[in-house]
Amino acid sequence: MTDAKQQLIDYISADAVFHGDFTLTSGKKASYYVDLRKVSLDHRVAPLIGQVMLDLIAEVPDVSAVGGMTMGADPIASAILHQGAARGLSYDAFVVRKEPKDHGRGKQVEGPDLAGKRVIVLEDTSTTGGSPLAAIEALKKVGAEIAAVAVVVDRATGARERIEAEGYPYFAAIGLDDLGLPRT
Repeated sequence: MTDAKQQLIDYISADAVFHGDFTLTSGKKASYYVDLRKVSLDHRVAPLIGQVMLDLIAEVPDVSAVGGMTMGADPIASAILHQGAARGLSYDAFVVRKEPKDHGRGKQVEGPDLAGKRVIVLEDTSTTGGSPLAAIEALKKVGAEIAAVAVVVDRATGARERIEAEGYPYFAAIGLDDLGLPRT
C-alpha cells in the first residue's frame, strides 16, 4: 500500500466516518455513514485523493477526462485534474448535472467537449451505483465513450455488481476492510 493511500485511509477513518442510524441515498439503512465531502474538500486530503485515484486509473488507456454527478464527484475530479497536471498528465474534468439546465445552453454535462472521448465516471462513496449510471446516461447523450467507473470508497452494497452488469469496468480505491467497517 502506498503512503498516500494509507494517509487517505487514516483521514477518512478519523474525519469522514460517522456512526449512528443513517438512511442512505438509496433508501437503505446503515449503522455508519461515510461523508467523503468532509475530507475531499480539505486541503490536506484532496491531494491524497488525487494521487490515490491517479494510481487506481493509471492502467486505463486513452482517458481524456474524469468526472461524474455533481456534487460528490466534483472534488474527486478536481483532485485528479490537479494531481495529474503535477505528474505531467492531461486529464480534463467534467461535471454532470442532475437535470439539464433550463436556461442558457441547457447543458447537463459541463466542461470540455466529450464527443468521441474516453472518460472515467467518478463517485466519492458508492452504494448502489445509481449515480454513476445516471452520469453515464447523460455522457452517452453527448457522445462520450465510458472507459470505466472509479470510486474512492466502495461500501460493498451492490454498486460494483450493478455497474459491471451494465458492462463497465469498476475500480475502487478503498473498501470497508481498509476502513475497519462491517458490511451492512
